[in-house]
Amino acid sequence: MGKSIAQFLSRQDEVDYALIKWLTINKGGDEKAYSSYYNEVTNGGPENILDLVELTPADPDESPVVEEFDTIEEALAHAAATYGALPDKYVAESMVGEEYADYLRNARLL
Repeated sequence: MGKSIAQFLSRQDEVDYALIKWLTINKGGDEKAYSSYYNEVTNGGPENILDLVELTPADPDESPVVEEFDTIEEALAHAAATYGALPDKYVAESMVGEEYADYLRNARLL
């Protein structure tokens, strides 16, 4: 359908912040048919911000990691092998915050 998909990957709690990892795959890159964007962001406040796009990159020089692929199968296989993404856990990009909220509720952090 040409819409971006995303997946919340993990949250790692540190002393002063939470490191949140998530991935987006979009149709149409600069030279290839699909692009993936691997993000590591931090939430340094006491509240849990659910809009992952609004959070600060852990390392602005390194995030997001952008990679391009000829096919969606290549993009999905790379995401699984490199980042541990699960094929049945992708959602529409606009829903990745809800997936993160579900994780927080299940971990009793929200």
